[in-house]
Amino acid sequence: MTSKIPSRRRGSKSVLDQSILQQQTLAVRAGQERSEQGEHAEAMYLTSSYVFESCSEAAERFTGDAGGNVYSRYTNPTVRNFETRLAALEGAEDCIATASGMAAIMSVCMAHLRAGDHVVCSKSVFGSTIVLLNNFFAKFDIAISYVALTDVDQWRSAMTEKTRLLFLESPSNPMNEVGDIAALGALARDNDCLLVVDNCFCTPALQQPLSLGAHLAVHSATKYIDGQGRCLGGAVAGSAEMIEPVRGLVRAGGPTMSAFNAWVFLKGLETLSLRMQAHSQAALQIATWLDSQHWVERVHYAGLASHPQHALAAAQQSAFGGVLAFEVVCGDLDPQRAAWQFVDGTELMSLTANLGDAKTTIVHPATTTHGRLSPDARAEAGISDNLIRIAVGLDAIVDIQDDLLRGATALGVA
Repeated sequence: MTSKIPSRRRGSKSVLDQSILQQQTLAVRAGQERSEQGEHAEAMYLTSSYVFESCSEAAERFTGDAGGNVYSRYTNPTVRNFETRLAALEGAEDCIATASGMAAIMSVCMAHLRAGDHVVCSKSVFGSTIVLLNNFFAKFDIAISYVALTDVDQWRSAMTEKTRLLFLESPSNPMNEVGDIAALGALARDNDCLLVVDNCFCTPALQQPLSLGAHLAVHSATKYIDGQGRCLGGAVAGSAEMIEPVRGLVRAGGPTMSAFNAWVFLKGLETLSLRMQAHSQAALQIATWLDSQHWVERVHYAGLASHPQHALAAAQQSAFGGVLAFEVVCGDLDPQRAAWQFVDGTELMSLTANLGDAKTTIVHPATTTHGRLSPDARAEAGISDNLIRIAVGLDAIVDIQDDLLRGATALGVA
């Protein structure tokens, strides 16, 4: 995909070569095509369909012999603007937007898998991803094997002649484990299969999986790309060859992003780099502080030098992101009760399963985001009953610390 950067000269058809521009510039300008009105901000095309000048033009557009829009389930100028901009940031040839992050994962699987195929998936993925694979794709004779994210040998051992797709999150939700994307990309290529990386926690502002060897990067735009918890959306970025079947699935099946949501995400991309740096800096300070508290058993954050994949994270990410998790000291209490008592004792942080928001959020993963997994599956993913996840927002650090102390006080361990 060649992203267009329009000239400021009205009426000029000249464009700037995006290859000479930095990522921060692409985040605010890539993909925009101004109308004859000369609007500065991106236009929002709230229309379900498009008109044709003649029957022959309509026929040519429907057959694909002529360019142009037909129906917003197929293409929409605002959505295409978002896709083009995100592709530019990911260093991808193409991108397709979807109605949610899970719609992006579902669309990739439906487009690139068939009955009899085998998927190797990290154990350390979002709970809904596991539910999607186990409860739905398994019904269509797709076999799934789960392996430890950080153990490349387990990935290699799990491969069969029917393996078609490797799937991981890095960093993982909520344990902050980091996968070796380059090593797994090489493994995928050696075995003629695809490596798909969920880049939700880092976004292209901090990590570009395609440059590390992944075939496709998927996103929940709902999270950091929006940045303020307003809209649902997802996206898949990769080569034109890899994206084309996904686009066909989205157009036929309909998990399409709305023009309004795409416009909101465009605005989010403009500040993505600034926000991700702020989230990362604040999360590192909170993680370091938590690591020194006597009421914390362990902190899971790749930015800490004590993290087992700290060096790998530093090599493939430009910063460590805004999400961390920690296990709270339980004393004589049941672990779940201790975690609940801690979370219920906080007052400032938002108790919600979403993340990537300007507002700091707190949640108990074992009974929310990963609550539909079996206890054994949660244990294999390292999600204990006393684990608490924080997505550090843009609140003042001291206010977040004070709120965490409220939780510790409510638990009686401060």
